[in-house]
Amino acid sequence: MSDSGPFQDFESAVQTVLHALHERLGFDLWMVTRTEDEDWIVLVAEDHGYSVEAGRVFRWSDSFCSRMVAGKGPQIAPDANCIEAYVEAPIARQVPIGAYIGMPLTRTDGSLFGTMCAIDPSPQPASITAELPLLQTLSRLLMTILEADLKAVEQARVLERVQKDAVTDTLTGLLNRRGWDQRLEQEEARVRRYGSPACVFSIDLDDLKEVNDGEGHAAGDVLLCKTADVLLAVTRLTDALARVGGDEFMVLAVETDAVAAIRLHERILVALEEAGVRASIGYAMRAPASTLLKAWRDADRQMYAIKAAHRSRRPERE
Repeated sequence: MSDSGPFQDFESAVQTVLHALHERLGFDLWMVTRTEDEDWIVLVAEDHGYSVEAGRVFRWSDSFCSRMVAGKGPQIAPDANCIEAYVEAPIARQVPIGAYIGMPLTRTDGSLFGTMCAIDPSPQPASITAELPLLQTLSRLLMTILEADLKAVEQARVLERVQKDAVTDTLTGLLNRRGWDQRLEQEEARVRRYGSPACVFSIDLDDLKEVNDGEGHAAGDVLLCKTADVLLAVTRLTDALARVGGDEFMVLAVETDAVAAIRLHERILVALEEAGVRASIGYAMRAPASTLLKAWRDADRQMYAIKAAHRSRRPERE
């Protein structure tokens, strides 16, 4: 890409900005991060001595940035050892930090996305405080690019959801196994780039075989379609829904933290029960340093354990 051309995306913009800031101000480590509950996730790093790479996860409350965002310390600290809030931060005992820069990255709705920050093992000249307006402007520009990127991602998710082709289950209208695999791969790239939280749900019907054997496959098809309708009703348009097997459904809930995942789990349970659908449901969060595929496997294991427990409680048939 030409140096005079537009940035391809948020990640390339961040890489260019962090490199330019390192060239201008020094500092051994520049990062753009995302905060998610207690996780402080490194999205992009310009590292020259701390051995920090993208994907590294720290504890948010340990950081200088958490104190800066709370107003307990300045955005630029040429000598971090003179700032009580920073001296007391646990991260100061984990890595040498003589100087610090931190800029909050705030979304248009006022919520905190993360930070752009820098540290160096040695104190820096007090004159770097004059760079605050530039740093604030660059932070705002990066967030403008991020908001445009996330809007494009949301639109792409909607488009992927409504496309009807070889990746669609003809009975329920949900993604089939091929479509699910493709969507999981697409979303993995997105959540890795933006540090987004996501949760995978594995749902297996408890009674499909009995319905097929006792009432016929037409009745079984009605049960499958009813399940799909319930899942469509309780999820968002940007989430991914699939029927990956005979009686197994999957939900990928994007931009969903642990609290929202618990609420969605409860909504699915209640909605299925109200529809008269008996099912075993497992779910798992994608850990910041892991993958959606691992979350799927974890959700599956939980679902099968719940299914076994359901079977053990059911009375034996005559």
